[in-house]
Amino acid sequence: MGKALDGIRVLDLTQYEAGPSCTETLAWLGAEVIKIEPPGGEPARRGLSERPDMDSVFFCLLNANKKGVTLNLKSERGRHMFEELAKTADIVVENLGPGAMDRLGLGHDALARINPRIITASVKGFGSEGPYAGYKSFEMIAQAMGGVMSLTGAADGPPMRIEAGLGDTGSGLHAAIGILAAVVQRQATGVGQRVEVAQQDVVVNLTRIHFREHHLGKGPIPRRGNRSPVAVPSNIYRCRPFGPNDYVFIHVANTDMWKLLARAIGQPELADDKSLADRDGRMARGDEIEAFVEGWTEKRTKHEVMETLGAAGVPCGAVLDSAEVFADEHLRGRGMVVDIEHPTRGRMAMLASPIRLSASPTEVIRAPLLGEHNAEVYGALLGRSAPELDTLKRDGII
Repeated sequence: MGKALDGIRVLDLTQYEAGPSCTETLAWLGAEVIKIEPPGGEPARRGLSERPDMDSVFFCLLNANKKGVTLNLKSERGRHMFEELAKTADIVVENLGPGAMDRLGLGHDALARINPRIITASVKGFGSEGPYAGYKSFEMIAQAMGGVMSLTGAADGPPMRIEAGLGDTGSGLHAAIGILAAVVQRQATGVGQRVEVAQQDVVVNLTRIHFREHHLGKGPIPRRGNRSPVAVPSNIYRCRPFGPNDYVFIHVANTDMWKLLARAIGQPELADDKSLADRDGRMARGDEIEAFVEGWTEKRTKHEVMETLGAAGVPCGAVLDSAEVFADEHLRGRGMVVDIEHPTRGRMAMLASPIRLSASPTEVIRAPLLGEHNAEVYGALLGRSAPELDTLKRDGII
């Protein structure tokens, strides 16, 4: 069966997480993604590994379904080979340091002269203009500058970062959306364009709904831990056997859910209590409600709580630790967690694409080894022979 992005070729100059998450998404959707690394590999390949001779798990998780080649873009011959590749490509994606592509002579304008249909996408910390444009960024910098860190943590504690990749993978996904829009527009115009995503912009965008109190003139929004400012009960609750992750999150968003919860925990009289019939009434008695809900959850395991409340129609989720995530029967049953064979790591659990297309199924293919597809790519696309490739390798070009 064909894939949604069959026939789309992507030159991937990305590193770490923000860029690779974009190109991995395009690869899952069927694009031919050619990851181009320096001859020594991109920083995350070995630099984040527990062994110097083995690709890191970090790299493997973010570079599935790609082909891998090496190319020294700091050399004139390497840049010329890249330009040859660009003539055959639809998309170039990079998240190098600010101004790096222009310094290499491979910015959008230069590539568009070679291939007017080329779409170039850049993921930067703060974009290409504005007072922060020259600053470098990583995930936690984007979270700090995007406002989400100020909202996260206990009320009496310092700002906290979130482990989920809002600034990195969030930016990668936004870039993929922009790229796909540019591909569609190119069908009408015949020419490509530049796509730019700034991590700070993305974190602000992903946090937008949590800034709503600011629009009400309430000043800087305080941290509240896990407790919701607009619903009760909506919090994390302890469960047996009281281990570090033996908790559930229960969120009662409206009165109908409140009545379902009251009946599910064996207190149907609360469903008919007029003082609790609306959100304001429940908020006024928040501490009381929190206490009796946790009194009920503490007598059960988190999975028992989730099973009971889930069946009753109350939104509830057990706090799964990493081992539970990779073993979760629901995730494995949906194919979100799969096992693959890696040449050096052996059998390992991999996360698949969360995007499901009925006519474009996704299989997970392991990340490429360093330069694994040099002969295939440079032979098929640039006509380089085996002796020529040997010379390029000897000279440090590939």
